[in-house]
Amino acid sequence: MKADLPKVGAVVLGAAGYGGGELLRLLAGHPAVASVQAVSKSHAGKPLWSAHPNLRGFVPGDFRAEADWDSFPGAEPIVVFSAQPHVTLAKELEALEAAWQSAGIADRVTLIDLSGDFRVREAGVFAEAYGQAHPAPHRLQDFVYGLSEWNGAALKGATRIANPGCFATGVQLALLPLADLDLGFVAVGGVTGSSGSGALPSETTHHPTRAGDFRAYKPLKHQHQAEIVQSLAARGATFDLAFVPHSAPLVRGIFITAQFRLPEGVDGPALKARFHAAYGATPFVRILDGSPRLNAVNGSNACDVAVVVEGRQAVVFAALDNLLKGMAGQAVQNMNLALGLEETAGLWSAGGYPG
Repeated sequence: MKADLPKVGAVVLGAAGYGGGELLRLLAGHPAVASVQAVSKSHAGKPLWSAHPNLRGFVPGDFRAEADWDSFPGAEPIVVFSAQPHVTLAKELEALEAAWQSAGIADRVTLIDLSGDFRVREAGVFAEAYGQAHPAPHRLQDFVYGLSEWNGAALKGATRIANPGCFATGVQLALLPLADLDLGFVAVGGVTGSSGSGALPSETTHHPTRAGDFRAYKPLKHQHQAEIVQSLAARGATFDLAFVPHSAPLVRGIFITAQFRLPEGVDGPALKARFHAAYGATPFVRILDGSPRLNAVNGSNACDVAVVVEGRQAVVFAALDNLLKGMAGQAVQNMNLALGLEETAGLWSAGGYPG
């Protein structure tokens, strides 16, 4: 952290959800964060541990019904994390910005959205991906896409950041080093744990119906494919992509398998060299031999990537914790980049093993 940078005031909107809980845990241990307001209308007045029992005794405080925008000292940066359901922030954005203006803090606020509201840049693409019209299409161009390892330069000083989806983070980290190759067709399978569906159970996420089951869902039309294609196209990729996600009897984790044929002129060592060149200097992407393991990344902000080549067949694997590198951890990483802090601040911790 830069010594002359004031301490940060943080607000977490939607703080009672799983992502909100991870944000509260990470921010409580962040060396630059001076205060945190946890906002949840459904839990207002209750202690934080009522929704996040792991925080009992470690992170004091209660949930608030609304943020107190008048409570921040006059010099500190303010970071607002929105961990609310899709389209909630898009509907509230204008009112929030008006409240910041009224409180005299608008020029000090960095907003990081953990939902899908501002990840894609075209209203038509959003409507197709999320099955509804965007509530604020004129704001889609205002947000920087927060894939930390690839958009670090654009994130410096950014005040509106769209955090990537969990599947999207894994797939992009697996494929962006190959964006300029003529791969023709890439088949991507993704596996996720139940926490990615949020704290409220449904027929397909409720533990008794999921624990002993395994199934594909939203094959070839998962909403994260839109942002994946957008990022790949921005870096010149021309290959076709088919993405099939799977619901697994896990609580945490994303596991990506991307399969393709090597193009002419590219062999196994050359393919692996691309990943070392892309991520060798990054703090959270680890290049492995063989298959990654979810138990080695869960509880951390790491993403493990591996390349396997046999003849002309190639596979790229990626594994990450959907609530951390795929959500709250990457959001804190983006805060660090935006404010000019050490990229690893508040995040330099290994997960537990075994899971």
